[in-house]
Amino acid sequence: MQSTDTPLLTSVRSPRVVAARKLARRNQRSKERRFLAEGPQAVREAVAYGRAPGSSEHAVVEIYLTQDAAERHAAIVADAREAGLPVLTATDEVIAEICDTVTPQGIVALCRFIDTPFEEVLRARPQLVAVLAHVRDPGNAGTVLRTADAAGADAVILTDASVDPYNPKAVRASVGSLFHLPFATGVPIEEAVARLREAGVRVLAADGAGERDLDQELDEGTLGAPGAWVFGNEAWGLPEETRALADEVVRVPIHGHAESLNLATAAAVCLYASARAQRSPGGCRAKGQ
Repeated sequence: MQSTDTPLLTSVRSPRVVAARKLARRNQRSKERRFLAEGPQAVREAVAYGRAPGSSEHAVVEIYLTQDAAERHAAIVADAREAGLPVLTATDEVIAEICDTVTPQGIVALCRFIDTPFEEVLRARPQLVAVLAHVRDPGNAGTVLRTADAAGADAVILTDASVDPYNPKAVRASVGSLFHLPFATGVPIEEAVARLREAGVRVLAADGAGERDLDQELDEGTLGAPGAWVFGNEAWGLPEETRALADEVVRVPIHGHAESLNLATAAAVCLYASARAQRSPGGCRAKGQ
């Protein structure tokens, strides 16, 4: 095992550090099929994740951390070493060079891509899905991933018009949830909706211009069936052609004077409403799920 007494990475110009830093760019991430997960929570979940989909290798390639972080997060280091993962100590300057944040937490994992093919998502017969269509803000994408995880969703679909979920800000905003539930990327919205409907999933577009509201859906008991929520762009919502694809366009009712809800809040309200309906008597999920 490598010792954590002396930093192993001391130069910001070393090939390993330069290669890791290049992953800040989307084209480089796509080329290498690798990304960085910063912070103890993300690294902990990455270590626990296990093998990358379709690979015999672990999702984590190696871990970089400062000596101070190694001491503070000894349990993560122990779990990583038990899994046979390389753990390399580094200077504060090296970690700062690798990380995307202004004030790094001293630990970062180099990971292989872990997205799931859309076909596999469908084969698993999902009951609750979040579809991100035209979502461009990485912080919002990561937050919706985290929300979907918390609500017990079965998958998240990011369309080809949406942000890269491996963007450093998206990974941080997911707070480890990126490693918890399947997500598919690069799926055209038309294909996503059509295939979900073929799989018996009712598709709802979340939009402030919807003719139906969430209270009606809850009162009529329609949310208990397998469902997918389509969420749109932060600034201009869903275009008409995307709304037209859905079975229903549903708005979250505004009972006060707020002009609207932001994307992450609206997603939380919609996903939790479906989760509650599906877990109620007569809902689609088995008791205990």
